[in-house]
Amino acid sequence: MRLYEHEAKRVLSAAGVKVPRRYAVLDSVGKRGQDPFACRPEGCSAQKGPDPFFRARYPAMVKAQVLVGGRGKAGGIRRVANGADAADAVCDLLARHIGGYPVRSVLVEEALESTASCYLGVTINPATFNTVVLASAEGGVDIEEAARARPETVLRAELPENPPALPTQSAREIASFLAHSLSGPRGIEDRLATVASTLYDTFQTHDCKVLEVNPLLITSRGPVAADAKMVLDDNALYRQTKLLARLKIAGKRHEVAEPTERERRAFEAGFPYVDLLGEHAEREPGKVYVGLVPGGAGYGIFAIDEVTGIGELHFGGRVVPVNFMDSGGGPTREGVAEMFDLLMDYPLVDLIITSRFGGISSCDVFIRGLVDCLRRRRAEKARVVPVYGRMVGTDLPAARAFLESARRETPEPLEVLSMVVGNRRIMAEVIREALTHHLSGSGEGTR
Repeated sequence: MRLYEHEAKRVLSAAGVKVPRRYAVLDSVGKRGQDPFACRPEGCSAQKGPDPFFRARYPAMVKAQVLVGGRGKAGGIRRVANGADAADAVCDLLARHIGGYPVRSVLVEEALESTASCYLGVTINPATFNTVVLASAEGGVDIEEAARARPETVLRAELPENPPALPTQSAREIASFLAHSLSGPRGIEDRLATVASTLYDTFQTHDCKVLEVNPLLITSRGPVAADAKMVLDDNALYRQTKLLARLKIAGKRHEVAEPTERERRAFEAGFPYVDLLGEHAEREPGKVYVGLVPGGAGYGIFAIDEVTGIGELHFGGRVVPVNFMDSGGGPTREGVAEMFDLLMDYPLVDLIITSRFGGISSCDVFIRGLVDCLRRRRAEKARVVPVYGRMVGTDLPAARAFLESARRETPEPLEVLSMVVGNRRIMAEVIREALTHHLSGSGEGTR
C-alpha cells in the first residue's frame, strides 16, 4: 500500500528527518475560512485582499498528490511566487489527470534553496529477500535509469539477514559516498549518515517494501527530504494499525495507484478486480477487448496470459485482456451478477470470457447470477456483450438443469451466452472459438 507524499513526509518527520514546512493539503476548492480559494461557476480564482494562504511564505511549492510516477514531467509540481499563483496552481491541478488518474489532493509547502541534492532509498532484493540501501549523488532522477546508464553514480549496499538497524559502518560508507560528490554545510557527512540510519529504521519499523527520498536536498539547515515515497507491505498492515490511524487511512488502499472507478466499485462489492488499462484508455482500431471473469485468482492471472498468447498465435496480436478478477471463494448469486455487470458497463469490452471450476464455489450459484445479469440488462435495455465460457465442478448437475430451463423460459436474453458444461473442451479451445466467433461475426450458440 503506497502512501501519498504528504503522508510519507509525516512519517519521516516524526522519525526525525527534516522535511519542508507544510502549509496545506487541499482536496477541494471553494471552501471559505481556512481554504484560501473561492470557486465561482465559471472557474476558480484566488480570493481578493490580503494573502490568506495559511501564513505561507513565498516562493512555495504546489504538488499534485497522486500515487503514480512521472508527476514532475506531467506538470504536477509547480513553484509559485505568491498567493494568487498558488490559488491558480491548486485549481488547475485539482482539475487534472496524471498518468490516467485524477488529482484529488494537492500539497502546498515551502520552497527550499539548496546547494546540491541526492537520492537515498531502502528496498528488498526480491531474489535474496535481503534489505538493500541505494544511494546516489544525482538527486531527482530516475534511479533505475541512473543505475543502467551511469552505474558508478549509484551505491548499492545489500544487507544479508536483514538487520533491524543499519550497521554504523554501512551508514558511514553511504554518507561518505554521497558527501564526496556533494557540497554542503559543515558536518554534512555525519548528517547524511544519520538520515540513512533513520530511513532504514523507519523502513523496518513500518514493514515497508520501498522507502525512498528523492531528492534529498542539501540546505543551509542540513539534509531535507523534498520528496518521499513509502510503500507498506499489505501482508503486514495488521501490525501498522497505529500508523494507519495516525494518518487517518481507513481500509486497504490500492497499492500502485489510485483505484479506477471500476476498481472502487469492485472493492465496495467485495471482490478483487484490477484494470489492466488506464482509467481513460481509448480503443485502438482493429483490436478486440476481452473482459475476464475467471474462477479464482490463480486462473485469473493465467487467463490474462492465455488470452494474450492465443491472440498472438492465432489473431495477429489484436486481442487485449482488459482486467484481472478473482471470482473464486464462493461468491453470492448477487455478487456474480455484479461481476458481469461491471464488465458490461465497461465501454471498451467487446466480449467476456469466463470459467467456473467449482470447488469452493458452486456452479449453480454462478450460472444463476450470470443469467440474472443477462435477464435484467435485457429488460432494462442496458448494454450487453457476448459471454463465452465453461463450467465444471461443484453443483454441476443443478447448474446444467437450471441453464437448460432458463434457455427454454427466456431464450432472448441468453442468445449472447455460449457456455460449455463439463470437460468436453479445454479453456484454450473455448477462448480460441470465442475469438473466432466474435471476429467472424458469427452468432453465439448453445452447447
